[in-house]
Amino acid sequence: MHVVVTGATGNVGSRLVERLAADPAVDRVVGISRRPPMSLPNGVEWRSVDVAERVPSDLLRGADAVVHLAWLFQPTRDPATTWQANVEGSARVLDAAAEAKVATFVHASSVGAYSPGPGHPVDESWPTHGVATAAYSREKAYVERMLDVFEERHPATRVVRLRPAFIFRREASVQQRRLFAGPLAPTKLLARVGPPVVPDPGATLQVVHTDDVVEAYRLALLGDASGAFNIATDPTLDIDAIARLLSRPTVGVPARLTRALVGAAWSAHLVPTAPGLLDLLLQIPVMRTDRAREVLGWEPTIDAHATFQALWEGFRTAEGGPTPPLAPGTSGRFRSHEFRTGIGARP
Repeated sequence: MHVVVTGATGNVGSRLVERLAADPAVDRVVGISRRPPMSLPNGVEWRSVDVAERVPSDLLRGADAVVHLAWLFQPTRDPATTWQANVEGSARVLDAAAEAKVATFVHASSVGAYSPGPGHPVDESWPTHGVATAAYSREKAYVERMLDVFEERHPATRVVRLRPAFIFRREASVQQRRLFAGPLAPTKLLARVGPPVVPDPGATLQVVHTDDVVEAYRLALLGDASGAFNIATDPTLDIDAIARLLSRPTVGVPARLTRALVGAAWSAHLVPTAPGLLDLLLQIPVMRTDRAREVLGWEPTIDAHATFQALWEGFRTAEGGPTPPLAPGTSGRFRSHEFRTGIGARP
């Protein structure tokens, strides 16, 4: 099988190409990214392509399957740029897949594509209209509609949509800090001494370890299933659970006040996280994962507590990973590049 993976230097993509290259069912792996990695995994070919700008006509020629992971989370202050990369870029990849008559298209959707959810877990039939105030959510939801059209026009292509929860591993902690907390966050210090208290605006989140979500992609790619699959591990984490893992007390903070504080910090260019992302965190539903377990045969091997602890350990060591999105050096000396780009203002 000849597989092309876009977004191949990210948290998931960098691990997925390694896993596929070692799989006897896969005889060729081509990784696609804007910036090449510092070193190539054995058995992986690389092409430097920015799907936000173009998709070369030969990019998918001869491919049996595409795993589309490429996604731009920042700059939150320039939604036109993220729309160009995420929505228009996805459209280009879909057009190329149709032209190349690719047999399998696996797309990285997200829990963020879902409409606000109730107090009970939802399955894959829950509406995917997103949370209107979050650009990330709007873009994920829009691409879901694009996939609906693609499936109708190209019934010969098997389309799989994975909707994972928050994806963590130790090596991705630098990227997570860069995307969400910004250069002013003393994450290494906090991870070593612990925060005095953990603020609780009433959020509940699901997580999944990168290695487990990569296995879900592998199963989706090499099997014959189609449709959407929720991917998350147990148990669900609320702020109290996270505080217990950190051995710290919680302090309740009203959601409205939390949003105002995040909005003020974002407006002052102190953090890259827009207040709409807090809306998303507070409104996304809890996902049921029965279908992934029963149809894909997927079972997570790392529970939610260990997944969060891996992220926290990454904050403590600040080692990062060997690709531009994961490497500490991408931030520049003393995180200078993050400051020069306006903390969420430019890609």
